Amino acid sequence: MNILVIGGSYFYGRVFVMLASKEHGVTVVNRGTFSMEEFGVRQIKGDRHRDAVWRQCGERYDAIVDFCAYAPGDVRTVMENLAGSVSQYILISTVDVYRRGTGKVKTEETETETRRFPGEAGDYIAGKTALESELREECEKRGVSWTVLRPAILYGPYNYAPRESLYIRMAVQDGVLPQITDADGRFQLVYVKDAAEAAIKCLGNETAYGQAYNLCQDGSTDYGAFLEELARVSGREIGILPVTAAEAERRGIPLPFPVYASETELCSNEKGKRELGMSYLPLSEGLARTFRALVH
Repeated sequence: MNILVIGGSYFYGRVFVMLASKEHGVTVVNRGTFSMEEFGVRQIKGDRHRDAVWRQCGERYDAIVDFCAYAPGDVRTVMENLAGSVSQYILISTVDVYRRGTGKVKTEETETETRRFPGEAGDYIAGKTALESELREECEKRGVSWTVLRPAILYGPYNYAPRESLYIRMAVQDGVLPQITDADGRFQLVYVKDAAEAAIKCLGNETAYGQAYNLCQDGSTDYGAFLEELARVSGREIGILPVTAAEAERRGIPLPFPVYASETELCSNEKGKRELGMSYLPLSEGLARTFRALVH
């Protein structure tokens, strides 16, 4: 297949390109911060918001996989200016698009959020929600099949977001990990390679046309279990620092995951397992691989 990847040089997109380029022809469109030549792909450097970038993409593409659409208009700009043709558009969205505070496990049929929240997180949720609607509208207008992937919290090698890597550095450099004594929130993670394989499973897959899929681990975890597992896979003597969430913030200890039960928002992964044949790496193995990759 001939695939056009938007983004693809950082975390999720980079792992997807590494896997997809083994079997498919891949063209990557991004700012060119990192070279992708080692993977044998064609790289077009430019700002996705400039129409001229898409006029350089004159081939017939079996699929577009878009890892860096964040604001309304991002999909429309591609579709209106693409010089070539495309059969399928896969948009990487997020489980954060679902309506919050319902207390229920979200399925792909759960209503999406319509409220506007403040700050960067609010902008991110509003942007992804709007883009999902824009994707459907633009693709249906042109007879292009669409698919939406909604990953939970991504972790794994190449992660540039300040999440698990911060704790791994604490374990390696300081020999200590926090124990958040008042954390009762739960959260779901997804190993980046599992998420990348989900995108590959959707390529040209008619079952995935017109569908959205949650990507998340089986079950959920919490701070206690996550940090305990991280200490175990480190193979080191790790000290424990009991602190409340407020104390952790004062000390500058990262709290990148939901801390309290009131922040807990969980999703079902059953549809992807049933329709795409998805399976998920256990957290213990995913953390072990991530720890080894970061340390080495």
